[in-house]
Amino acid sequence: MSVISIFSGKFCNEKSIIIKLKNELILKVFDDKYILDKASKLLDLEPAKMQKVFESKIPIFNKFTREREKSIAALKLAVANELACPDVIYSGYITHLIPRELSHILRICLIADKKYRINQAKNEGVDEKTIEKIINESDERKAFWTYSVMKESDPWKSELYDIIIPTDKMSMEDIVNLIKDNIDSIVLKPTKTSLRAEKDFLLAAKVEFELSRNGHFVDVIARDGMVTLVINKNVLFLGKLEEELKEIAGKVDGVNSIETRVGKGYYKTDIYHRFDFELPQKVLLVDDEREFVQTLSERLLIRNIGSTIAFDGESAIEILENEEPEVMVLDLKMPGKDGIEVLKHVKATKPNVEVIILTGHGSEADREICMELGAFAYLNKPVNIQLLSDTMKKAYEKIQKNKAIS
Repeated sequence: MSVISIFSGKFCNEKSIIIKLKNELILKVFDDKYILDKASKLLDLEPAKMQKVFESKIPIFNKFTREREKSIAALKLAVANELACPDVIYSGYITHLIPRELSHILRICLIADKKYRINQAKNEGVDEKTIEKIINESDERKAFWTYSVMKESDPWKSELYDIIIPTDKMSMEDIVNLIKDNIDSIVLKPTKTSLRAEKDFLLAAKVEFELSRNGHFVDVIARDGMVTLVINKNVLFLGKLEEELKEIAGKVDGVNSIETRVGKGYYKTDIYHRFDFELPQKVLLVDDEREFVQTLSERLLIRNIGSTIAFDGESAIEILENEEPEVMVLDLKMPGKDGIEVLKHVKATKPNVEVIILTGHGSEADREICMELGAFAYLNKPVNIQLLSDTMKKAYEKIQKNKAIS
């Protein structure tokens, strides 16, 4: 049983090394793409959208949607489901999701100095003007990912691996022979302890994924069917939360007993709250009346609707280029690009975004134009907050229905 994990710097000859190992040791390769495909099916999400979890920039809506945390939970489960498969090379970001307790896996890091990596990039036909930027951005993403899942800011730290291989100082043949020599080591043979750790990881991943699907994000520890749920944020009704967590976790096959406890983060000022996936969490409010829109955002948050703000049309369009809001609440009269121009842009570039017009200066003619352009609703200021939140919920229901049809 040969199981190898390989984490590599960009342009460190990773692909060639993996191909040679695969052919000589007759191994399967489970890379980021393979695991992303598996994880995306668990969440019913496109793999391209899940790919963003590896980026160093956290989406502005994530504090409301927790999509990143849900994606990581799904990736953990996808990895855990595959670990019983023998004779595999795991490669890429996903290797850092495999717990250190699985001691029968040979963990390898491939890295080289920048000069070598620049030359490798040139050999691969990369534009010389962009090479350093590509390398720096890749290293930044990997450092951010390593910190996110392992709380270690240095992705090349020796303690994270069994072997760190400088690909600029060793030949391909020597690298492969070194790996082959180590994979046969008695230290890497599966033991009762390491195989139990594999089962524990799978159970913890199942529980964590099930909790995340129900809007809960806590740390999960499993050992021989006993599950510990660690709450790291303060909560107003701890007992009620513990009961709900236990009810959800108790339905997971393989869970024999459950305990809850508070972690170090529990004593911080943040307040834990369950995420309600029946309400939109990616709402973009666009209005140049700063005090009004900030107050509106706060009042929506009380109703568990997360939002971010743009104070003009240009800013809204810029956000749309990098993010995918579900619902936009849009004022009509703004300096620069007005609401109708923004609405046209939204429907031309992101037609799935439902737009609710909220204006204090509109006319019947404006209402007709907006509805013809594809607005979901047209509301007048001052607006009843319950009417607005109900309208947003209906818009979100339409989005979910369209997703189910497609």
